[in-house]
Formats: sequence, C-alpha cells, structure tokens
Amino acid sequence: MDNLIIRPLEEADLDEADRVMRLAFGTFVGLADPMTMFGDADMARTRFRSNPDGALAAQLDGRLVGSNFLANWGSVGFFGPLSVDPPLWERKIARRLLDPTMELFKKWGMRHIGLFTFAQSPKHIALYQKYGFWPRYLTAVMDKKVEAGRLAPNVQLFSTLDAAGQKTALADTREMLASIYEGLDVTQEIESIARQKIGDTVLLRSGSHVDAVATCHIGKGSEAGSGSCYIKFGAVRPDEGAAEAFEKLFEACERVAAASGANELEAGVNTERHAAYRAMLARGFRTFLTGVSMQHGNDRGYNRQNLFLLDDWR
Repeated sequence: MDNLIIRPLEEADLDEADRVMRLAFGTFVGLADPMTMFGDADMARTRFRSNPDGALAAQLDGRLVGSNFLANWGSVGFFGPLSVDPPLWERKIARRLLDPTMELFKKWGMRHIGLFTFAQSPKHIALYQKYGFWPRYLTAVMDKKVEAGRLAPNVQLFSTLDAAGQKTALADTREMLASIYEGLDVTQEIESIARQKIGDTVLLRSGSHVDAVATCHIGKGSEAGSGSCYIKFGAVRPDEGAAEAFEKLFEACERVAAASGANELEAGVNTERHAAYRAMLARGFRTFLTGVSMQHGNDRGYNRQNLFLLDDWR
C-alpha cells in the first residue's frame, strides 16, 4: 500500500480521527449504530491535547483512515486506542501504525510499555505478540454508584492550589510514584486535566508528603462521559498504611464525583494487583468490561500482588 502515509496527527485531524475511532470500535463490538460508541466521552481530543507528540495518523489517498495515541508516563508508556477504518481492516494499516509507535517509545527511553486489548480477540493478541507484547493477567474495568459527603481535611484538589502549590504538588507526586516504580510520572496527565478543564486530581497528604493520588476525568467531553467520574490513574504510597489510604482515596474520589454531579465512579485495575482488586470488590465495585493487559518483553512492570494502584491502559 504505497500510497499510505504515516505521519504525526494534527489538531485539524481530530474530528475525523474521532469518527474513525468510534466507527471502528463500535463495529467491532457489534453496536447497531457504531457511532454511538463512547457516548459523549472524548478519547481523541483529550489524549491528543495531553501528549500531541505521541499521536499518529494513517493517511490513504489524502484521507485519514486510522490513528494511534501514545501515553508518556515517565519510564512507563502505553498506547491506544489504535483504530483503523473498518473497510480497511485487512490492509495491515495497524502494523504500519505500530512501527513508528515502537520507535517513539524507544526514543523516549521507556523502561516498561504495554497496552489493553480485547481478551476474546485472537487477532488482536496475535498482532501485538509480533511486536513483543505478551498477555499477562486480565484487567477489570469496574464501576459503582457514588456516595456524597464531605472531603477529609487531608484531601487536596489540584484545581484549588495556586501556581506555587501546584508546582509543589507535582514534585511531591513524582517522589511518591518513584517509590512504586522508578521513573513513573503521571504529572503530564495531572496538568492536562487541569489545562483542558475535564476533571480534577485528588491528593491525600500527610505533612509534606503525598500519600495517594488519583487523576479523575469527569463528565461530558472527558474520557468519562456524562454522569461519570473515571479514575484514569490512582496510586497509594507502598507502606504499612497503604490499604487504609486506598480506601480514603476512593472515598475522596466519590465525594469529588458527587460534588461534580456524577453518579458513577469508574476505575480499572490489573488483576495481578490482587489486593487492589479485592479491595474494589469489597467497596462495591462491579466489573462491566474485561480486557487483557499485554506487557512488552513479558515484563510485569509495577503489577505486584500487594500494590494499590489503578489504571487500565484503554
């Protein structure tokens, strides 16, 4: 397919990238109207504006026919959604997108990279195995009804801090995340949510330390959609108080969700993090989507039995 071009995605491409993404995923899961996929959540604009250097476009005869979005979390990276226009699914366009994807991860010096895909799709799994990704444990995407209440005194919202306070919060968050996995850094996500005004970040503090953090997308135009608060990433300092801090983090996120008008709290967890998964079940979360995480080089990364960390890499 010599007339296929892989190039950086641009702001002007976002409407068409969004259309192709909804059509592709809606067709794959069998929706009567594929364009209703994701509802009023936005997976293209939010991710492009978070990391424009990590967005790729596939262009055929002058028309955008596919895209991929890469996340840069310091030493950790993942990609998706990767989508291709359904009439072109058998034309190996996904592979053409994956080649520069892997080059970007190499350029960024990632220690660990992975993805979320459909556990029931042999084609998806086989494709990613060609690039050195191997399936390791299911990932459960879960939700629950939120309960209103007051925020605890040790809870900070990133949006309420002044510039100096935000700078300190970002530095303290990096320090906490380094205790989980060397180089892990989601401050780009925190700043992107604030800049786009698509949610907020919850911080639990004890003195000068950040004990827990959760990046929350809230409502229409975010990755959550109307009526929902989606914890894209959440983590607790791995010490003897981790289990209790995990509960307090969920409590704070529920309060923030309720105050924002959301009635559901959504989060994902890799089931290799057994303690976190069990804690979510005990809190009333129920799985509505199951996928499989695939890790490059079959490296477990930060997936440890007793680590209280939330993400799903969708």
